[in-house]
Amino acid sequence: MNLIVAVDNQWAIGNKNKLLNSIPEDMKFFRTTTTGKVVIMGRKTLESFPGGQPLKNRVNIVITRNPDYRVKDAIVVPDIPSALEAVKGYDTKDVYVIGGDSIYRQMLPYCDIAHVTKMNYTYEADTWFPNLDKDDEWEVVARSEERTYFDLEYEFDLYVRKTSYDAMKDYIRENCMD
Repeated sequence: MNLIVAVDNQWAIGNKNKLLNSIPEDMKFFRTTTTGKVVIMGRKTLESFPGGQPLKNRVNIVITRNPDYRVKDAIVVPDIPSALEAVKGYDTKDVYVIGGDSIYRQMLPYCDIAHVTKMNYTYEADTWFPNLDKDDEWEVVARSEERTYFDLEYEFDLYVRKTSYDAMKDYIRENCMD
């Protein structure tokens, strides 16, 4: 499975249930990468979308402990094992974990590829993603050139779980690198 996230210098991902920044190129990358795929998210992430509605042209799986929670055009599950069961019929290369922090942390052990947009700035934040640079299980296999959005510098990094790289290197080269 994959995950896709935008982080600041401290690996922060959000504040008050909002993204730290909205970089058009990053939003386009997210759309292009996840359209036609399966996305797994927590309830708060879903509710942060416009109108609290699922993402179009994707299979949306929403994890919540609320047994009465319902949302049109989404599969609602109570926990991580149920989310994993819900994606069994899909190729794991087509499944993307998209947040928030609790879901990322719980799903990280099941992911082999991480698409990380790194913003060269430190924001006020209340949620963080695990720092993959300090995790011996992960390595950067591709890094874009530095880009700029107004005065914000950022880059796209592709992390791969070291134990998965050899088995996945052809797929990664063909599908995950520019």
